[in-house]
Amino acid sequence: MKKSLLLALLISISQFLLADNPKENWIFRTNGRIYSSPVISGNIVLFGSGDSCFYAVNKSNGLEIWRFKTNGPIHSDAAINGSSVIFGSADGNLYSLEIATGKLNWKFSSEGEKMLDMWDYYLSSPAISNAYVYWGSGDGNLYAIDRQSGKLKWKFKSAGIIHASPAIAEGIVYVGDYAGYFYALDGVSGELKWKSRTIGETYFPNGEVQKGAVVVDGVVYFGSRDYNVYALDAKTGRGRWNMKETGSWVIATPTVYDGHLFFGTSDTHKFYCLRKSDGKIIWQISLPMRVYGSALVNNDILWFGCFDGKLRGVDPKSGEILHEYQTEGSKENYSKVYGDDGKFREGFELYGKDYLEAERSIHKLGAILSTPVVDLNVIYFGSSDGGMYAVQVE
Repeated sequence: MKKSLLLALLISISQFLLADNPKENWIFRTNGRIYSSPVISGNIVLFGSGDSCFYAVNKSNGLEIWRFKTNGPIHSDAAINGSSVIFGSADGNLYSLEIATGKLNWKFSSEGEKMLDMWDYYLSSPAISNAYVYWGSGDGNLYAIDRQSGKLKWKFKSAGIIHASPAIAEGIVYVGDYAGYFYALDGVSGELKWKSRTIGETYFPNGEVQKGAVVVDGVVYFGSRDYNVYALDAKTGRGRWNMKETGSWVIATPTVYDGHLFFGTSDTHKFYCLRKSDGKIIWQISLPMRVYGSALVNNDILWFGCFDGKLRGVDPKSGEILHEYQTEGSKENYSKVYGDDGKFREGFELYGKDYLEAERSIHKLGAILSTPVVDLNVIYFGSSDGGMYAVQVE
């Protein structure tokens, strides 16, 4: 009798714990991978897809309101500009559309896009401040564009591809490029205030800055393909500290919360908490795959996506994994990549002779490269299985 009562209690506890995990509200299907993050305006979720379309979807039920077709994959996050939404496409154009109808307001053309390699997943996302939209391009330019008319105000020529998203603080625009330079520019004039360069690494001497930076309390934080996370003085560009994650790119833009820095890594498959002031490691957790997107904080829980197709919610103080949600692609294909022990199954090599096929298999897991966003305790994120997900986290 005691054993049966104990078993019943354990089952009850497990069901209670499972009930805390996110519950799916809806999935909206596109015909391409979704690497970018959605934005929300009122009752509308807005996002782009690798199928070259930009979508407006009803936030409550996931039904399509409208779509707008471009001539290239859309792996740029969008930015809200009053009643319009602005985003970039791999066709080399920046678009402004009416949120309510999808009607084109204006289109700004760069000198053309390009990709560095197969892991160059993101395009630069526009950032809006005052009268300007700031946007980087594969042509090596950072553009300042009038947010209302779409007319060029100024452009800054960098040393390499700019697919990182600009960060703005106190009138200064911060952005890195694929030549390993990091720039601080005056937001009004485009004047260069300072530039810094990443250290570089034996196999990645350029130290490419692939994604965006975050600026908090006068310090700029960003990761690089040279295995480092950097903290630079925002006014001078001088280093405060750097942390080297030997053997792994750091693509994810760090999330700053409660005096700490949070980010995932590429090939070492880890997620870190560092002390913001000096970069000291507070905790780290091991994961089955890469993390490229940033973490989201909601109700004192860090949520982030992983290439294994799982959205995880962790305790920011300890790193304990509290919640998990698995994409449809991950549910369907997980056993094709991972064994029962959670490690790569026998014969699967991530960077072997068939690395292209291995990468395709990873994306079939419904990999989450999208940084999640939250609205009223619903988390929205895109997946490589082509789905835009809405999951309840109450």
